[in-house]
Amino acid sequence: MLTLVLTGSLFLIFWAYFGYPLSLEVVSLFRSQAVAKGDYLPSMTLIITVHNEEKRIREKLENTLGIDYPRNRLQVLVASDGSTDATNSIVSEYADRGIDLFEVRRRGGKENAQREAVAVATGEIIAFSDVATIILPDGLRAIAANFADPTVGCVSSVDRIVGHDGKSCGEGFYVRYEMWLRGLESRVNSLVGLSGSFFAARRKVCADFSAEMQSDFRTVLNSMKLGLRGISDPAVIGYYPDIADSNKEFDRKVRTVLRGLTVYFRNLEFLNPFRYGLFAYQFFCHKLLRWLVPLFLLLALISNLLLINFSDLFLLLFLGQAAFYAAAFYAWRQRETPTQILLKIPLYFMTVNLSILVAWWRYLSGNRMVMWAPSQR
Repeated sequence: MLTLVLTGSLFLIFWAYFGYPLSLEVVSLFRSQAVAKGDYLPSMTLIITVHNEEKRIREKLENTLGIDYPRNRLQVLVASDGSTDATNSIVSEYADRGIDLFEVRRRGGKENAQREAVAVATGEIIAFSDVATIILPDGLRAIAANFADPTVGCVSSVDRIVGHDGKSCGEGFYVRYEMWLRGLESRVNSLVGLSGSFFAARRKVCADFSAEMQSDFRTVLNSMKLGLRGISDPAVIGYYPDIADSNKEFDRKVRTVLRGLTVYFRNLEFLNPFRYGLFAYQFFCHKLLRWLVPLFLLLALISNLLLINFSDLFLLLFLGQAAFYAAAFYAWRQRETPTQILLKIPLYFMTVNLSILVAWWRYLSGNRMVMWAPSQR
């Protein structure tokens, strides 16, 4: 029985991170859905959601003004979520340059501010961006080109982290893995989640916008309900800096997973393969299976510990697990000083899975975090 628990746990960990994308590679040999891009410039609304961003908002607005998109087809709304600093007054300075301030006087969280702004948006396509995200001049043109394909309901940017020290980090590897996986999903069917820092969707996809649920996840689900799909476009890039305070990174991960769990368990209908086909498999593997990895890690460690006296193979496997955790712990102790990249990867992996474990605990305790606090980058 213990052997079954050990092998089953290790297999599911492998499948969550490697088996799932490999299975998509196999599917891509028989099924490929290329995006039929076109020279398409629909009316567009860019919604920038902010809360007390007086230090960063001017840079974001200058970046927005540098975007090459027909001004008579572009509406820019800065949705200020109950800001109490100088954010609103700074945005107001740009009123005569085509940037409108939309005040949400009572703070209700990021998704609530987005929902309120969507209600007054005029564009056929609605794009969303965070204040820390830098968009290239051709970013909106590139994202709009995807909507020439009538099967596309929403489009995600590709994330690029700009490190403060200019060096790679564990999160950088993880982000590149996620972007590769999204590319696979786009090729065979649909994304499961968008990059919350920069994405766009058709107006009808945003009609059922929730003030309580993670917009980058739920927008894909809304698209699937309408018979559309979400895709990731490598030509659409969102640049954002690494987290300024690494001590707050853990809280951000917990918050992200907790909000994701809330969306997931309110939309279990997507697990039905008879209705959603391949997407049901993606919905399970990319989200729920990944979120169950901390449980599989614990089961693998405990069952392996109980089996080490039965075989040298079990002993070697346990030593391998112990070495991985020791590397993560060492990297954590050295986090304030330069650490080898190979040590940062196990540290980031363990940080992610510990944050998932905490998110599960909070979710099962009844916590449904809605309020949004932007990460300082």
